[in-house]
Amino acid sequence: MKIKIYTSPGCFYCTQLKELLRRADLDYEQQIITGAILSEQFKIDYPTVRGFPYVIIDGEGIGGLIETARLLVQKGLVSSGKK
Repeated sequence: MKIKIYTSPGCFYCTQLKELLRRADLDYEQQIITGAILSEQFKIDYPTVRGFPYVIIDGEGIGGLIETARLLVQKGLVSSGKK
């Protein structure tokens, strides 16, 4: 599984995402975005990006923290903590 995450400095949700991936024992490549500047090609490839963090797994845009957490729970890589 190839994971790339886009984060911004000081972002609480970005920190939570990295902790989630650590708990799932998943390696990832991180691209830190400063300011609100994204390349035009990135915007074309992933038009649903509205903020950070943003996760791409195996070339597919997943979304932010919540969407990534749902996917990892579905795949059994982390627990939701619900009983």
